[in-house]
Amino acid sequence: MADLTLEDIAKQAGVSRSTVSRVVNNHPHVSEGVRKRVLEVIQITGYQPNAAARTLASQRSWMIGLVVPRSVSSFFTDPYFPHLTRGIAKGCNQHDYTLGLFLVGTKEDEEKILPRVSRSGLLDGILVQAGHHGDQVIDRLVQSTIPLVMVGRPFHTEGISYIDVDNIEGAYNAVSHLVRLGYQRIGTITGPSKSTVGVDRMEGYRKALNERGHTLDESLVTEGDFTEAGGYYAMQRLLPAKPDAIFAASDIMAVGAIRAAQEADLRIPDDIAFVGFDDVPLANHRDPKLTTIRQPVYQFGFSAVEILIELIENGREPARRVMVGTELIIRDTCGASRRR
Repeated sequence: MADLTLEDIAKQAGVSRSTVSRVVNNHPHVSEGVRKRVLEVIQITGYQPNAAARTLASQRSWMIGLVVPRSVSSFFTDPYFPHLTRGIAKGCNQHDYTLGLFLVGTKEDEEKILPRVSRSGLLDGILVQAGHHGDQVIDRLVQSTIPLVMVGRPFHTEGISYIDVDNIEGAYNAVSHLVRLGYQRIGTITGPSKSTVGVDRMEGYRKALNERGHTLDESLVTEGDFTEAGGYYAMQRLLPAKPDAIFAASDIMAVGAIRAAQEADLRIPDDIAFVGFDDVPLANHRDPKLTTIRQPVYQFGFSAVEILIELIENGREPARRVMVGTELIIRDTCGASRRR
């Protein structure tokens, strides 16, 4: 039975590879029933774990860190992040890891926190929420030797593992839907131009207009910051250009933009249509309900943990890249039922 692997034992016991690893290394965070079942399979098969692998595994902390850079200013105000964190926490719990949250709010935080999280032995791996281009927190963590997964595509991807939503496709589908409904002056409130999510969603907007014979009008494009206030003020800047539809790069910005449009006595969707991005819960609990692009935020966070654990157990090379699809959710604000 010398050729048996942890995967073989896991399959026969009906558990994950990481659970077998915990049993083999006598990790305390395993239920007695699962431990007994795994040990029975090991005894029946005669499996002999590799001594070097056991030594390596015994040095783990069984802790994963989620690092949020300074440039992610909306962590506590954007409902996207609680759903993402819930998914990450669920992944950690299912695989018997402890989750540590590290918020790098200032330069002083950066100098205190980064040496700790990158120090050997404290964390088995790190998840880093993608921030803005040139964020020193991200650059310094990428240069460390600890297994790392970016939550969101970084600007420079060489040698970096990451998971991201297909933001270009999602934005393309949102704007294409508005074009199909007959809107002519489709504006957009973009995300920050220093973030990959802002760049990619703008690219999807531009691609949809180009492919469907619409000329991009710069007066219909303005930048937001993924906050409700940012969406509100961005909409005020767009109103003089008289858009008949808006693609907002996040639901939160769409909410602010709708408020600005209503204050300008515009009826939604009769006078102006809106499509957001994310499908956070408030999108379906508004009047009118928000048409949006749904991304599986909870599963996104859960999958990020599984990718990181795979790096921890099998090495950082080659880098892993995972893209997650989106779905157009048609509700009231795009005026689809009336236009059709």
